[in-house]
Amino acid sequence: MLNRNLALHTDLYLPRWMYIYWKEGRQDERAVFDVYYRSNPFEGGYVVFAGLENVIEYVRSLSFTEEDITYLQKMIGFPDEFKDELRNFRFTGSIASVQEGEIVFPNEPLLRIEARIFEAKLLQTAILNITNHESLIATKYARIRQSAPDAKFLEAGSRRAQGIDAAYFGTRASYLAGFDVTSLASAGRDFDIPCGGTMEHADIQFHDDELTAFRTFATYYPDQTTLLVDTYDTLKSGMPNAIIVAKELAAKGYRLKGVRIDSGDLAYLSKRARKMLDDAGFEDVDIILSGDLDEYVIQDLRIQGAQANTFLVGTRGITAYEQPALGMVYKLVAREEDGEIVPVIKVSSSKAKTTTPHRKNFYRIIDKETNKFKGDYISLHDEDPTGQDSIELIDVRDPAFRNKIKNFEVEKLLIPIFEDGELIYDIPTVKESRAYHEKQMSRLWEEYKRLRLPEVYAVTFSDRLWQLKLDMIRDTRVETLEKNSPTS
Repeated sequence: MLNRNLALHTDLYLPRWMYIYWKEGRQDERAVFDVYYRSNPFEGGYVVFAGLENVIEYVRSLSFTEEDITYLQKMIGFPDEFKDELRNFRFTGSIASVQEGEIVFPNEPLLRIEARIFEAKLLQTAILNITNHESLIATKYARIRQSAPDAKFLEAGSRRAQGIDAAYFGTRASYLAGFDVTSLASAGRDFDIPCGGTMEHADIQFHDDELTAFRTFATYYPDQTTLLVDTYDTLKSGMPNAIIVAKELAAKGYRLKGVRIDSGDLAYLSKRARKMLDDAGFEDVDIILSGDLDEYVIQDLRIQGAQANTFLVGTRGITAYEQPALGMVYKLVAREEDGEIVPVIKVSSSKAKTTTPHRKNFYRIIDKETNKFKGDYISLHDEDPTGQDSIELIDVRDPAFRNKIKNFEVEKLLIPIFEDGELIYDIPTVKESRAYHEKQMSRLWEEYKRLRLPEVYAVTFSDRLWQLKLDMIRDTRVETLEKNSPTS
């Protein structure tokens, strides 16, 4: 849904290196990059992967305009001959990815990009920008959704988002993650998301009194009336006036849909409001709570017995509030050498930043009896655990030990998206991705969904992959010492 050219949505050093590789005659050498993240946000147990549709649209439309080329020549200083390389640019490589809505975990290759280094370099900034943002927001909304699984959730955070795109695509992420309705009209139209809204405090203040404001709204939208009851006094003014309007609507054959409480002690006020509605014969009228809600506040409200069927979430959802970034990375794991693809590694003194080399696939191990996730299995590209009688997954409490799994099924999670530059993937609608997410979330054990101190999910490397990584770490350190020794 980007529908715009983003060739210059890139860090300047990336096209500079495209030029260097062209000058060196290496622009056609192939490279393999993995996109992954290192730790779960919000101190949670998982991430909801999102943004694939935007990645696809970005790659499909990627090209340089003459204006782009002129700007880059000014900034980088390349000769006119290089202009034709940019004019003829299009993505001719291959991309594999997990599906949108998938539940994923640290250090798993969520996208694999294999292309000429000339192409693969350019994609980095935009792919990370898209997947970092949308996955972070989808994860936040999924956590909020899980805090009250049987409730209805309304998204209304666009005015607090960090920019128009953040609001637009964040709204899409909210629906993907299980929210029911948005207030943002553009997202409702473009993504076919249920869209709605009622009133704000200004609409009540603009009238001479609260009851008049309520009656005005009910006059024009008698079958969609939800009243905001906390402008002046929730229990002494808002609720009594809402009940008056509810009775007037009932006399005309309509039912008041709901009342919304946006401030004060939400647990206490909702319980009192529920009793007032029930005593007046309006047991079916919904109570909506809003006001800086997130998963922690909603969980606490439920513990305190708040009487609400619906929650409206704004700022803390659309901004991912306490976690400003997810931290996905785009790392080279293999490159072409003498016509062959060979593994490469980055070795860091920070263990988390040491990469895992080579082309990889990864698989989800499913317990046949429960249809629940047992763990994930990352292997070299030529390994496939399908058909094995048993598989060993790490014990996350002590990685030195393995759990042997026998009665299991295998699902391959990396799906081909582009092959030789051609899109070979049928892009699902956001509703289809939402349904897929809901299915996958239902197969994740509750222990991993805990908002605080969740269990750690088992992500296992195959023996061959693990040995390759250890060997390359050792060889790289030895080689580095030899090359940098004063006596060498």
